[in-house]
Amino acid sequence: MSNNYQQIINKLDGKSLKPVYLLHGTESFYVDQFVQKVLEIAIPDFEKGFNEYVLYGKDISTGDIINYARKFPMMAERQLVLVKEAHMIADLSNKDNQTLIENYANNPLSSTILVLSFGKAQDERKTWVKSFAKHGQNLNFKKMYDYEIPDFIISHCASLNLKISPKAVQLLSEHIGNNLQAIHNEIDKLKVNLKPDEAIDATTIEKYVGISKDYNVFELQKALTEKNVKKSFQIVKYFGDNTKDHPITPNIIILYNFFSKVLLLHGLKNQSDADLAKNMGVNAYFLKDYKKAASLYPIGQLMKVIHSLSIADQKSKGVGSGSISEGDIYKDLIFSILN
Repeated sequence: MSNNYQQIINKLDGKSLKPVYLLHGTESFYVDQFVQKVLEIAIPDFEKGFNEYVLYGKDISTGDIINYARKFPMMAERQLVLVKEAHMIADLSNKDNQTLIENYANNPLSSTILVLSFGKAQDERKTWVKSFAKHGQNLNFKKMYDYEIPDFIISHCASLNLKISPKAVQLLSEHIGNNLQAIHNEIDKLKVNLKPDEAIDATTIEKYVGISKDYNVFELQKALTEKNVKKSFQIVKYFGDNTKDHPITPNIIILYNFFSKVLLLHGLKNQSDADLAKNMGVNAYFLKDYKKAASLYPIGQLMKVIHSLSIADQKSKGVGSGSISEGDIYKDLIFSILN
């Protein structure tokens, strides 16, 4: 999915821009990237002062947008009318005003590039939303699934000519999650600090992002997958001593998701790795970890593991825990999983 979005943005050029665009969805990172690209290529720098209009939804009405869009450019071939935070346009909920937008989108001025950038997804069943596809584009940038994040990281690093190790990818994806802007910012920070031809590895992540390469939930997951008792308890002791940086609830969720997928793997027979990854909703590169866990954890034990994680989650939220510390909840959980 991320590659498809990036390809759409990469293909934009000054000659192929369409007269109308509706940008929306739950993934603001790509909406912002698209807007930035349009700002770079639509109007030459020396024309921006009188042929580029950047408006904000909270400050304008639907009628204002139409008036700007129907103006002719000043001594140039075209103008850009960009409306940011279009979801803040107060009167756009009115059907008559939606019809105004729809009528313009169906018959746009060829010398205007109108871009409506929304901060949330719009109802694609509505005719005014659909109308943007006739002479332009209606682009719904949807939030990525967690299993797509490693590919995004790898792809983004490749676009910057950076090499990154699989463990570094895992650390970033698990620590940051599917916040693409935060990932983008961290990789840019890493690039600034890297020496020429230096790759991003776990040590680099630890140094510049602040994620321990030895004491993190990914290493705990790996230790549990290998049934490494000593390392598992070393890690949770560190977590218990540093609960501010390693709160138990997010880690329980990550472990629950992992072991739930291992349980699912037991039920998926005679499938290719590509099909397994798709049906499990995981990145194919890390499929080997799930297979290894499945070989060591039979279905009956997995059911007990998931039950133990559920109990730990309840205790972490104060249900039946008394005065037990997070460190002790961690220890009890690991003991239950490994025995």
